[in-house]
Amino acid sequence: MCGIVGFTSIDMPEESQIKIITDMKNALLHRGPDSNDIWVSEKIAFGHTRLAIIDIEGGAQPMKRKIGDNEYVIVYNGELYNTSEIRSALESFGHKFRTNSDTEVVLLSYIHWGPSCLARLNGIFAFGVWNSREQSLFLARDRFGVKPLYFTDKNNQIIFASEIKSLLENPYIEAVIDNDGIAEIFALAPTHTPGFGVFKDISELKPAHFLIWQDDKITIRRYWEFESHEHEDNLGTTAEKLRSYVGDAVARQLVSDVPLATFLSGGLDSSTITAITANQYARHNGSKLSTYSFDYKDNGKFFKGNNFQPDDDKRWVDKVVREFKTNHTYLMADVDDLTSLLYEAVKAKDLPGMADIDSSLLYFCREVKNHHSVVLSGESADEILGGYPWFHNSTAFEKKGFPWIYNLEERAALLNADTAKYADIDNYVMHRYIETIEKTPRLVNENSKDSRRRELFYLNICWFMTNLLTRKDRMSMASGLEVRVPFTDHNLAQYVWNIPWNMKSFGGREKGILRLALKGLLPDEILERKKSPYPKTHNPNYEKTVAEELKNVLHSPHAKINQLVNRQTIESYMQNPSKSNNPFFGQLMSRPQLYGFLLQVNFWLEYYKISIK
Repeated sequence: MCGIVGFTSIDMPEESQIKIITDMKNALLHRGPDSNDIWVSEKIAFGHTRLAIIDIEGGAQPMKRKIGDNEYVIVYNGELYNTSEIRSALESFGHKFRTNSDTEVVLLSYIHWGPSCLARLNGIFAFGVWNSREQSLFLARDRFGVKPLYFTDKNNQIIFASEIKSLLENPYIEAVIDNDGIAEIFALAPTHTPGFGVFKDISELKPAHFLIWQDDKITIRRYWEFESHEHEDNLGTTAEKLRSYVGDAVARQLVSDVPLATFLSGGLDSSTITAITANQYARHNGSKLSTYSFDYKDNGKFFKGNNFQPDDDKRWVDKVVREFKTNHTYLMADVDDLTSLLYEAVKAKDLPGMADIDSSLLYFCREVKNHHSVVLSGESADEILGGYPWFHNSTAFEKKGFPWIYNLEERAALLNADTAKYADIDNYVMHRYIETIEKTPRLVNENSKDSRRRELFYLNICWFMTNLLTRKDRMSMASGLEVRVPFTDHNLAQYVWNIPWNMKSFGGREKGILRLALKGLLPDEILERKKSPYPKTHNPNYEKTVAEELKNVLHSPHAKINQLVNRQTIESYMQNPSKSNNPFFGQLMSRPQLYGFLLQVNFWLEYYKISIK
């Protein structure tokens, strides 16, 4: 994976262009520690940082290709999983390849097919192509937004980058938040509105969209969306096809010129990916797969099961390791690791996030990077197959709103009176919810219950899944680690989209159809394990540590967060630790994570020197 940056011509001397694009590029060196370069012409400047995975010698960027008198230049971040098929098709049209890299395949695909090339790409990507004859810039992002791409439109000139921190290195962009940005942080975070960069005037190119800049005009279009239709396969055929789609998605993502590993929690999703990968390794070269799991020191002493997290992972990890004979590494963090990396996680994401859930993942990825540069992970299965608790209770059907955000009243109470008035949290959240629901790809004549369930799936995919993918990209790439996510394969997701709920929940279980499809691949005990999310610390010392630190911040006359929050409300929360397990967001964020989140907000405001307008 890599980092990409660029901007269309702004009236300035070439030496100024070179300095700005170099500064922007250097802000992304963590995404590409192996090499970096820039390319500047009269109308465009590109920068690139590279993590070399495929064709280590030949894949340098920015990559140029001349066809007649027309020069094309690409900066590309991603992995293409059908490189050989597209390469063969392009060769049949007479194109000659100079490298074995997927970057060249993407570039020649665009040269040959134009924007319609996106329909052919199977992978995770964000890229930009400059066309010298047309004087046009083309930007595109993969179907589920696994790879990031932010941009700013300044007087019809485009400035773009993989991460916000790079945009902020451009002198034309200021770090500002307004009322909408405040509502994003306090009402919706750690999710955020698709396409909205939280910072004023910074946008995110939405998943499955492309942008064209030409003649100082910007056009943005969607190139892919779910297709809703009647599911015609019976239960047995559905399970068989699902197993095939999952197997194909994992197999495609094993292509690499460096060794791969998998993240393993002992849950259904990561165990599936581990089983398929381990079996393939054993068949093809007789080697053992490396696997990694993560937990917290002494977590077993304090763990208490609940509906969201019924048990811990270790005994399940042990079963999978024994079954598939992997080379396994247990990685452990303690409370000091979580708190020390709380602010590093903000710098990785450029936004406040999931507190210790982010900082622990950052720790995990840094440790794995010491041994591997590429891993496979099980994100997105719960969103496409309905694994979360809110798919299985009536509240989500009856409540208008995001099912992972539990108490808007409590969120609004965090703000002081003036901020709450202008942020208008209730109306802001309802607006964002409705605008997503209204875009749900409908099935004609679908009954109201199934139609509502389809809305919930769409909501989860557009918001919750995107949040977890963003988290995984930033924490991994901050460590120079590439993470691949097979369950985001668009062919797999499209097939699952139309599987009816009675099949998805076969046997009355979350992801029941996946459990049926994997019979014989995984041990029955793993197949029947109840879903348990990414681990969080249950050590009371963590809550104590972040609460004390937050008290110090709230009583500091210089703390920027005090411009926004109601200190008395927050302190009243800290005086009622009995309510610390009440969820704040999703399955993992409760009161301790709220305190960590507020610390992150203050750090974010101060570190990025954000103006509040």
